[in-house]
Amino acid sequence: MSLTRTLIDVRPLRTSPAFRRLLFGRTVSVLGSFMAMVAVMYQVWDMTHSTVWTGAVGLAQALPMVVVGLFAGSLADRGDRRRIFLVATVGQGVCSLLLAVQAFLGHVPVAVVLALLAVHSCFGSVSGPASGVFVPRLLPKEEVAAGLALNQISAQAMMLLGPALGGLVLGWTGTGVCYLLDALSFALAFYGAFGLPSLPPDGEPSRTGVHGVLDGLRFLAGHRVVRGALLTDLAATVLAMPMGLFPLVNAERFGGSPRTLGLFLSAVAVGGVTASALSGSVTRLGRPGLVMLCGSGTWGGALVLFGLTSSPWAGLGLLVLAGAADTTAVISRSTIVQTRTPDALLGRVTAAEQIVGQGGPNLGNLRGGLVAGWTSGTVALVSGGLLCLLAVVFVGASTPELRERAEPGAPHGIAPELRDAAAPDVP
Repeated sequence: MSLTRTLIDVRPLRTSPAFRRLLFGRTVSVLGSFMAMVAVMYQVWDMTHSTVWTGAVGLAQALPMVVVGLFAGSLADRGDRRRIFLVATVGQGVCSLLLAVQAFLGHVPVAVVLALLAVHSCFGSVSGPASGVFVPRLLPKEEVAAGLALNQISAQAMMLLGPALGGLVLGWTGTGVCYLLDALSFALAFYGAFGLPSLPPDGEPSRTGVHGVLDGLRFLAGHRVVRGALLTDLAATVLAMPMGLFPLVNAERFGGSPRTLGLFLSAVAVGGVTASALSGSVTRLGRPGLVMLCGSGTWGGALVLFGLTSSPWAGLGLLVLAGAADTTAVISRSTIVQTRTPDALLGRVTAAEQIVGQGGPNLGNLRGGLVAGWTSGTVALVSGGLLCLLAVVFVGASTPELRERAEPGAPHGIAPELRDAAAPDVP
């Protein structure tokens, strides 16, 4: 296999100017969000010196995502997804600007900060399902997986760079500038989507209110492949999420050095970036279900071995492998969701995927903490990895459609105004 086919597939960057603009705006916005995350945690801790309040930051972000998410998906399946995304992006930018104002003013109650975060999360819960249709509407079906891989590697790169850059800006100028930069980053996200044509649902629009949400849930329950993809992701996150256990396992097995703990956290991200950079052969394979099952199984197996090893270097290697497997599974899961879901339902299904992808790790860290409290960090890690493996085997065995090759597809989902722009302009 040639090196060019192994490296990340960049065809979407060559064939779709609209996708290039979207990716640029999204990358800058993700960078700003991670910088703002550092500022929020620092500000809340500086105001309260309480782990209860810093924990409330996660709650203020998670609750709106769950409560608003599915209804936002129904909204995205009734209207112009481009317009919905632009309005939600403006809302996020305004919230970030208000966070900057309160930081510059000072002496604002911590409840106000959390309220602004909650409203910000509400707008994010709306923009996520709306933007979930962009990639399959801009790219031919055979390039969707490559587009998702490019989104993934840009997000992971910003996950590595954003907190470090946020810490530097925070030290030089304070929290207000971090929030202000985040607000400016949403202006670039707005620019990335502004030039898109109208993107209404391709099919019957969603019903309003709870009825539309229930229609989406019925689709998820009835579509075996999409359901299997989300169940596999839940197995990997709820049963085997290791991040919350790292401090305890580091103390139990590796001497408790903060340097080792930091390397554990970085190793997973390094594995993810590496897998994204070398995803070309995977995204061209046309077997996203099988790749997802193998990636999720490898994630569980690597965490079992990490829980058993006493060598920090072997542990780091296993965490790099786990991060690479997880990223491969995430790219494949998103490919399944976006190529197997009818466009008229894609907003609601993307909202469910967003809830699973962000809520699952939080539940997984809670599960790990409870099991570790009753037993030990090693038992929590090993049992979680084994349960993940068993769940993946069960999903794969009970859903043979996941193991089959995806049907080749023509670019039927591309917005008509972008069909010519999406045609290859290189030999």
